[in-house]
Amino acid sequence: MCQVTQHAANNLFLHHFYDGGVHGIEYAKPIYMKIAIAQWQGRVSPVFDVSDRLCLIDIEGQNEVSRENVVLTMHDPFGRAKEVAGLGTNVLICGAISHVLERALSGAGVQVMGFLCGDLDTVIPAFLQGRLSDGRFFMPGCCGQRQRHRFRGLSERH
Repeated sequence: MCQVTQHAANNLFLHHFYDGGVHGIEYAKPIYMKIAIAQWQGRVSPVFDVSDRLCLIDIEGQNEVSRENVVLTMHDPFGRAKEVAGLGTNVLICGAISHVLERALSGAGVQVMGFLCGDLDTVIPAFLQGRLSDGRFFMPGCCGQRQRHRFRGLSERH
């Protein structure tokens, strides 16, 4: 389920995604923004930490204005986060991502929408229409509850 609210004073589209439980993803889309999608052969790359290609997309309102492919050169998490943020990226859409890299990107001001999959030609319109919460975009085994999967087994060790 997706709920979209526009806040005219801030020029933001506020999207709320719910997986049917109490957990949800919330993000704001400015009227103008740049999204980056980690890509491999026309699909969302399965693991961002080792992916070196981004599809950068400029968005105005809910329309794609331009698109370019960029090759990343940095490999360490903090250098990569700085490189992605330096491209003007507001949101990164990717497959699996390490916790360290996700935190580095977040600290650099890039919102991460991870553990997603699909063809770029379907992911981009889904993002623009606020439909990335559709289960078909979740990586197999994630079911939209990424945090539960990331920390599975921690309580068993304690």
